[in-house]
Amino acid sequence: MQEVTAPSSAAPKFRPKRGKKTGDLKKRLWRNKWIYVMLLPGVLYFLIFKYAPMYGLIISFQDYKPYQGITGSEWVGLEHFKRLFTEPEFFTILKNTLILFALNLFIYFPVPIILALMLNELRGNFFKRIFQTMVYLPHFMSWVIIVSISFVMVTMDGGIINELLVYFGFNKINFLLSPGWFRPMYIFQVIWREAGWGTIIYLASIAAIDPGLYEAARMDGAGRLRQVWHITLPAIRGVIVTLFILKIGHVLDLGFEHVYLLLNSMNREVAEIIDTYVFTAGLRQGQFSYSTAIGFFKSIIGLIMVMLVNRISKKMGEEGVY
Repeated sequence: MQEVTAPSSAAPKFRPKRGKKTGDLKKRLWRNKWIYVMLLPGVLYFLIFKYAPMYGLIISFQDYKPYQGITGSEWVGLEHFKRLFTEPEFFTILKNTLILFALNLFIYFPVPIILALMLNELRGNFFKRIFQTMVYLPHFMSWVIIVSISFVMVTMDGGIINELLVYFGFNKINFLLSPGWFRPMYIFQVIWREAGWGTIIYLASIAAIDPGLYEAARMDGAGRLRQVWHITLPAIRGVIVTLFILKIGHVLDLGFEHVYLLLNSMNREVAEIIDTYVFTAGLRQGQFSYSTAIGFFKSIIGLIMVMLVNRISKKMGEEGVY
């Protein structure tokens, strides 16, 4: 009787050829070449304007002198960060920044959602397009124009708002120099300029909802509010969460131009934020290392907040941004 021997463990195993994998990769790249060509401008933009300037963050750890350059400036470690947290006005500026961000988050952020839901309920395409154009238009105007229009409306000398107050028997209000009116004016201008543009993503998400869901809801007797609450909002919840997480990343980054145009010596106590403080310390006073340290601090806080909120959203069953 012949003995049947087990196959040797040393028998060669099948291994895919590396050359075949490389060839398949090259074929896929060539097949999708125009997609990569389309991506190229965006990739170059981020490489040149976002990643390359990160090299300059080194000066936040130096006593940077422009005539000596980055390589010749003295290394001071964390001195500028220590100074940041010991400056008397820093916590006032931080408080002002957080208050304006809270106004953006809790007052402005829901407005594009509500506006998108209202636009979606308009049935006549003619009126819908006119209304969309009206709410989109302010986004294409600069903050200089928005603030200038507001100035004309609320100025003490012939402003329409103050003229209406006098007409109805009230006293004039100095909106521009009153610290108490700075924040309402700020958030009103943000809503006026950005709310319409912010509806675009939500309207695109609403357009992707299956119309059969609305038909089934109508057959069950659901009115428009019920359809919005039980169909539209759950369908766009993922988009809302994603945009909310991205918004959190700008917790200390409100933008310079808008606040700077509203800032004056009378409202500085409530209007000075980190971005305007960086401009004053960095460009006007020439403290480049100190202002870079402040910007570095803003970026780190934004990154931490995005990671934290993204993790919380995932624990709550949402997809998050990554």
